[in-house]
Amino acid sequence: MRAQELAQALLGSRGGGPPAAPEEPLNGSAKAPCTPNSAIDSRLIESQKLEALNRRALAKSITLLESTLASDRAEADALISSILAHTGKSLRLGISGVPGVGKSTFIEVLGLYLIAQGHKLAVLAVDPSSSVSGGSILGDKTRMERLSVNPCAFIRPSPSRGTLGGVAEKTREAILLCEAAGYDIVIIETVGVGQSETTVSLMTDLFVLMQLPNAGDDLQAIKKGVMELADLVLINKADLDPSAATRAQAQITSAMRLYGFHGNPSKSTAHDQVTEHPIHADPTELVGIVDKSNSPHSLPSALPKVLQLSALHEKGVENFWHTVLAYKQLRERNGQWQEKRRIQALSGMWERVESELKRSFNDYPAVKAILPKILANVNSGHLAPTVAARQLLSAYKDGEK
Repeated sequence: MRAQELAQALLGSRGGGPPAAPEEPLNGSAKAPCTPNSAIDSRLIESQKLEALNRRALAKSITLLESTLASDRAEADALISSILAHTGKSLRLGISGVPGVGKSTFIEVLGLYLIAQGHKLAVLAVDPSSSVSGGSILGDKTRMERLSVNPCAFIRPSPSRGTLGGVAEKTREAILLCEAAGYDIVIIETVGVGQSETTVSLMTDLFVLMQLPNAGDDLQAIKKGVMELADLVLINKADLDPSAATRAQAQITSAMRLYGFHGNPSKSTAHDQVTEHPIHADPTELVGIVDKSNSPHSLPSALPKVLQLSALHEKGVENFWHTVLAYKQLRERNGQWQEKRRIQALSGMWERVESELKRSFNDYPAVKAILPKILANVNSGHLAPTVAARQLLSAYKDGEK
């Protein structure tokens, strides 16, 4: 059975591959477990072979997930079920932003930094599909030249295939496969997005929004949508115009506080609890909030921080990562980390229900039989679109009885 073979390849390589990444020390002194230090011995060679097998198995598993064949969908379900107990241990990081903001450059710099600290990194990059041809360039991996050849990194570009929200249809399941394969940090890079593409925030632990200096005025900063869901906002390319970057940082910080006071009062009571401290500080000092309630919903959470960086010059990356760790520790303390994972699981279930219902509707024989006539009537103006929709739904419902 194909699913069993892939599951064994994914999970079997965990035992013989590189050791699990250690807990991140804030002084950055950890060594990468799958990076050779000096002489190459037989154990290292064997470890590299197992790592290569692991990457191939993971790539094949994601391909199986993305298949639209009915037989492959059944195998994909079996694969996910078999590896589910080995998932949930990673930090899931969503990175989004407008086209050209520097997402791929930042991910490469951040990935190399994390690998140097001893982590294993998986990057799921979503590329937009053409609405004309249906094709996709899948060029994000090409931009990450150094990271793509690192044995501790796995990069998988996938087409969006018309899926809205900045992600691909099977991104959720691909995250689980990466976790089962032993990657302790999973980054989801969305397509270049606008203000309404927010799906990635429903499948990650931390949602990072990247902005450019001079990207808009105060009114632009307070517009609802992707901005109010961000956990961290990064002003990239700050080296090009430092004064503009500082101005944008101030505007977005002000907008975030406005969101807190009017949209989420619990955040406003704890703003600035996660601050820009020295990068070698203890995360407990960055957090400053003690768990005093049994309900995670009643606990305060820090407002999103707005940071400046220059991915091209590799400045600000270390400070960004330690801010991420501060958020993680804060939310683990007050229970929001686990609560968010629970909500995301339910969200994924209903998302799949909607997807399968749409597929079932499109493939239903009674719907297919009347669809050409209804389309012709709508195109000629003899039938209102709302009436046509009800007729199609009636055909589906009547056939299901």
